[in-house]
Amino acid sequence: MTKLETTSLGIPDVKIIRPIKQGDARGFFSETYNLREYAAAGLELPFVQDNHSLSAQVGTVRGLHYQSPPFAQGKLVRVVRGRIFDVALDIRRSSPSFGQHVTAEISAEAWNQIFVPVGFAHGFVTLEPDTEVVYKVTNYYAREHDHGILWNDPALQIKWPFVEREVMVSEKDRANPRLADAVNLFG
Repeated sequence: MTKLETTSLGIPDVKIIRPIKQGDARGFFSETYNLREYAAAGLELPFVQDNHSLSAQVGTVRGLHYQSPPFAQGKLVRVVRGRIFDVALDIRRSSPSFGQHVTAEISAEAWNQIFVPVGFAHGFVTLEPDTEVVYKVTNYYAREHDHGILWNDPALQIKWPFVEREVMVSEKDRANPRLADAVNLFG
């Protein structure tokens, strides 16, 4: 029996994953990551680092982030408390979907995950207070390869669930360039 369900979004490389959750009177058990199951679903990836963030306020924006080669990262993102509106932006210049994005709501309640492959900028905004996000990455953090794209670049036409005056954004993310001015995009 398979232990997870996968669904492709509008850009097929980005996938929603739902691990099977088995419950009884004690609570539940779920394999949130199993190398064999993910490989069988076409996601055989060398995850090397786990990250965990807490965003205390509703409307906290993180992103749109990416790392350039040779430290480019694929991400497997899940929410262990709360809900997020998640965005994956294709920044592969040779891709037919370059500059396009997909969105999904990821939540602890839905028990879903999103896989964001290398070549995408990733970001999210919290929809509930005290939201905790845990994600696996396929490469180590490298400050000199850390880049971003302005979360609310009008050219991207992302329909965020909040307007700018309602969100909390770090100074670093506010200073990110628009996609047209971004550096170290993928070929």
